[in-house]
Amino acid sequence: MKKILFFCTILSLFLLELKAQDSINVKKGETTMRDVEVILFNDFETLDAFGPIEVLGRLVEHFNASCYSIDGGIITSSQKVRVDTRPLSELHSESFILIVPGGIAVRNLITDNIFLKKITDLSQAAEYVLTICTGSILLSKTGLLDGKRATSNKRAFSWTSKVSPSVQWVKKARWIHDGKFYTSSGVSAGIDMTLGFVSDLIGREIAKQQSNEIEYEWKENPERDPFSELY
Repeated sequence: MKKILFFCTILSLFLLELKAQDSINVKKGETTMRDVEVILFNDFETLDAFGPIEVLGRLVEHFNASCYSIDGGIITSSQKVRVDTRPLSELHSESFILIVPGGIAVRNLITDNIFLKKITDLSQAAEYVLTICTGSILLSKTGLLDGKRATSNKRAFSWTSKVSPSVQWVKKARWIHDGKFYTSSGVSAGIDMTLGFVSDLIGREIAKQQSNEIEYEWKENPERDPFSELY
């Protein structure tokens, strides 16, 4: 009887250890699936959206990407790429990653109160918010970046500072991470930022592997910004 009790005790301890180890693995996010919601609008910049989608969409065990717009249907980028989107009314994720691209439409959208209210609500609810290029200007109009560090497209930087002076705009930066917000500079910088985001969330090795597989020279240092001297 003593031997049986001893065996049962050892087995129980072993099972508890396995359960504890499983909990640790889940906390590390090794197999956590996150929804990625990309908000599109007419005249968005194509690479702003699809650079990050390429990176995250390849990691099918971690991310599930979908494109939304306010009313759904076909949205056309500045480069005339047509994308079939889902309406925001179908977005029911309790925890998600929000991606906000930029584009020439931003100059009009920053005065569109209906659109800004949607972006504000989504940004507040999101676990993380990633913006590319002038997408950070849209986010800044929600007030959620006030007092935080952020960056944006260098060619529009003087305008950016005037639109949202309460943001700590950083001109020399490939991307900026402040709290749950990731903001990147012009267009291709969104790929560097997204790889940096992957590195922060699930590991540098995975991020580096993705950059190698898409044959992209990842600028791992967010302060490495050769384009800041051009404008």
